[in-house]
Amino acid sequence: MSHSRVIFSRILPALMVFAGAVSLAADNKQPPAGHARIPVPAVTNEYIHQEFGDNCTLLPEYPQYVGDLDDDGIDDLVVAARCKNPMADQAEYGFRVTDPYDSYLGFGSNVKTTSAFASDVPERKGVVLLIVHGVGPQAWRSDKAKPKFLLINLPFKTLAVKRLALNKKKTVLGIYMEEDGEGEQSSSVLYWDGRKYRYQLLGPTME
Repeated sequence: MSHSRVIFSRILPALMVFAGAVSLAADNKQPPAGHARIPVPAVTNEYIHQEFGDNCTLLPEYPQYVGDLDDDGIDDLVVAARCKNPMADQAEYGFRVTDPYDSYLGFGSNVKTTSAFASDVPERKGVVLLIVHGVGPQAWRSDKAKPKFLLINLPFKTLAVKRLALNKKKTVLGIYMEEDGEGEQSSSVLYWDGRKYRYQLLGPTME
């Protein structure tokens, strides 16, 4: 065997290992989440009553969004609503009441306690976010049992679903909110962490 072939035979395995490592790194870097869309046709109160009960009614002043929030490749639904008594209906309609806002503030995750923190302002009373995780080809419109969430005590005044970079390798869809708080206005985001919806304060707005 010639000297050049000996060198090549020794270098080739190293090159193959390097190429495999590069390929693995590329595979581990997930593609960015797709953009959210407006559902067509729009969600109606008939659908909301079917999934969350008659005590919940859509808030038409907020946009509706469809997108893959839980990163499983299937569209999910986000809408704002007003619900009179969500704690009483969750077992009947199979949804989960959560309070990521007060959990972030350190009040814990017991919604039986934090539901008492609801706003006394009449126009904010009972305002919630409803999220339906899609399953199968029909996604969030499926007749099958679906993971459903009713998020309470969120002080949002605007909503937008856009991409959120969790780190250099992972981008998900986040629910961005501008908030009406005490004093200065602020912005925040909700995102699915694999087990639950997590709240994150982003800081004061530029207004």
